[in-house]
Amino acid sequence: MLTPMSPSGTMANGMSAEEQHRSDAKRAAALTSVVAALAVTLLKVLTGALTGSLGMLSEAAHSAIDLVAAAITLFTVRISDRPADEEHNYGHGKLENLSAAAEILLMVGSCLWIGYEAIHRIATHSHLDLAWSIWPFIVLLLSIAVDFMRSRSLHRAAREYRSEALEADALHFGTDIWSSVAVLLGLSASLAGRHFNIPLLEYADPVAALVVSCVIIKVTWTLAHQTVNSLLDATPPEVREKIRTDLVHDLESTDGIMGVQRVRVRRSGSNYFVDLTLGIPRNVTFQRSEQITFAATAAVQERLPGADVVIHTVPVASLRESIFDRIRAVAARSNLSIHDVSVQQYDGALHVEQHLEVDERMALRDAHDIVTVLEAEMRQEIPEIASVLTHIESEPATIAHTAEADRDTSALEADLRTVARTFPEVVDIHDVVMTRSHTDHDHSIHIRCHCTLPDDLPMERVHAIITELESDFRAIHPQVSRVLIHPEPATDNRR
Repeated sequence: MLTPMSPSGTMANGMSAEEQHRSDAKRAAALTSVVAALAVTLLKVLTGALTGSLGMLSEAAHSAIDLVAAAITLFTVRISDRPADEEHNYGHGKLENLSAAAEILLMVGSCLWIGYEAIHRIATHSHLDLAWSIWPFIVLLLSIAVDFMRSRSLHRAAREYRSEALEADALHFGTDIWSSVAVLLGLSASLAGRHFNIPLLEYADPVAALVVSCVIIKVTWTLAHQTVNSLLDATPPEVREKIRTDLVHDLESTDGIMGVQRVRVRRSGSNYFVDLTLGIPRNVTFQRSEQITFAATAAVQERLPGADVVIHTVPVASLRESIFDRIRAVAARSNLSIHDVSVQQYDGALHVEQHLEVDERMALRDAHDIVTVLEAEMRQEIPEIASVLTHIESEPATIAHTAEADRDTSALEADLRTVARTFPEVVDIHDVVMTRSHTDHDHSIHIRCHCTLPDDLPMERVHAIITELESDFRAIHPQVSRVLIHPEPATDNRR
């Protein structure tokens, strides 16, 4: 039955179309295993009962375990693929490990029974006479064929959909082939011993049962090791080599990543969860940091499709940082914004001057305490700095209420253009706007305008012209408290 799909591309049960396809394929593989295991188990039980062969009965027990395991797997994959919810944030994939743990208990129990019965028959020399029949051989050969096909099919599905439950089933069917061969040889040797009157071969059947028990023990040990590792969130073996080589290399090759400090990968069901700690330049912006984490996530998912990636970034000092970058990094660490940083070198040391903006409502003592701590941190982190002088400015905390100047401003604009003409680089002044502040303590005039300059003029000279233009104009009109000039290139001066 088809599951309805929402307009966003997810199914009604919360899965994407790809996840639903994967779940359906896993269920189909598990269901086929149940049917195959049931048929083989019934044939072996019937044949073992008719012939009295402990080897055949041990094989029937082994197949019965596979039947129970396949049924558990079918139940597990129906639940383990459910998407994460509020109670199970990492999904339900660990159910596959729990089903494997249940299979381990069943296998250990069967080993104890088979081993006890085989040793008892050998020790008491009982139940060694087997009834001759062609059916055990037919059933065993049929079982080998079925096990071979199912093992390959399950292994292929387990590898494609990263299912530990299906991989356990594939492992069981694979070992069934060797245990069936052992029982086949035991039956043949036992019947041959009776036919040729070789007493020693009478023990071939219980010995074959012991061999089957050893095979089950080996499978149990392998499965137990995998299950414990999964429950302890050990790094999946299929990604260990990828982490050491490909994944780390891809991350370190990503622009903006200075180093991979830690990689942790765990698997829940068929889903990977990856935790990364990456070193990125400490002077990048928040937006740039986000771009870097997106690129890192894409690099991980290229190697581990569909992985859930969580990234922790650590700021790292770059070898390419200038003295200005290092100074700003110290301020940014305290969430402070500095500007107009200048550095002079004399007497064999560096001397820094900078501007720092603080809330206009902050008391001088509090602002001075902030600056004192900031300057001490700068000198501690950058020993070459001998002194730091900080100009403290007030950063507006309220929206200013202004209106257009209420008197004729043509004279002010004319004087502004006259002053601008004293600078040969200035092409023109345009879009002049004059406003007056209406706060309780300020009724000064504010001017903003656009200034056209040559395209190739260096920013150092641009800043000097703007600063001198503002200073010269305010010297003529001290009632003007602020002049904000926006520089524009001559080829694009209308934006």
